[in-house]
Amino acid sequence: MAQGGAMLAAVLKRLGEETKPGVQTIELDVLARKLIIGAGAKPAFLNYRPAGAKKAYPYTLCVSVNDVVVHGQPSKYKIREGDIVSLDLGLEYKGFYLDSAITVPVGDVGKQGKKLIEVTRESLMAGVKAAKPGHTLGDIGAAIEKTIVRNKFSVVEGLTGHGIGRDLHEDPTVFNFGRKGQGEELVPGMVLAIEPMVAIGTGAIRQLLDESYGTADGERAAHFEHTVAITEKGPRILTML
Repeated sequence: MAQGGAMLAAVLKRLGEETKPGVQTIELDVLARKLIIGAGAKPAFLNYRPAGAKKAYPYTLCVSVNDVVVHGQPSKYKIREGDIVSLDLGLEYKGFYLDSAITVPVGDVGKQGKKLIEVTRESLMAGVKAAKPGHTLGDIGAAIEKTIVRNKFSVVEGLTGHGIGRDLHEDPTVFNFGRKGQGEELVPGMVLAIEPMVAIGTGAIRQLLDESYGTADGERAAHFEHTVAITEKGPRILTML
């Protein structure tokens, strides 16, 4: 999984560099597929049908712009100066799945937009830091929530992280809120996709026609994610260069 995670991190880094004004989001999807296959892995999202979805997902990459939180479908939309673009990507390597996401500011996204991205990244790292043996899922959620609320943003409602390994989505559910000491205990060998999603507004969501999720109030959101292994020595981020 560490090998696959390094591949995924490299692909996301390249995609982030290519997220520029004038680039169509479908171009990023084509590049993502090319890079994953070229690395000897398989796209995890392509033709994947999550529980409750009406149809399989037809792309390799999720591109969510501004008020779209997750599962945004690539299209002919041209990225603009000031957009906040979240890139969510997964791959399968030697029978194991990896999942990661970054949010990219395109040019000047304003003081609030810049802080939103910084706080979302910070909340992810707070959650990772709490992912130690003997801690609980509630410790992860509490650390994420504390970081978000302290900075006067909102946890996006109804969307969570998850276990990952032989399947893309496994138990347990990893909430972005919680209470210390509550929930399932973390033990060495567990692998979690920790993924805070943060909104400027209320955090309430709505499902869009393409089955993506956007903020109910139209405010901007950000998303960061790492696949993290629980080891005896503490958390190990698998999706980092």
